[in-house]
Amino acid sequence: MDVFACLRCGGRRRVLAYVKGAGGVRAILKHLGLPTAGAHLAHARGPPQSAWC
Repeated sequence: MDVFACLRCGGRRRVLAYVKGAGGVRAILKHLGLPTAGAHLAHARGPPQSAWC
């Protein structure tokens, strides 16, 4: 799979910026109106039990 190929027109995408600082990522997400907090993870659960146990 070529991640730089546009699915609509077949053209090539290019990287415009590389953001690796948390502050920059938060600022971009806030500007776009997207949540800045991470997803809440569910607790792990054990394997399924047999019906006769």
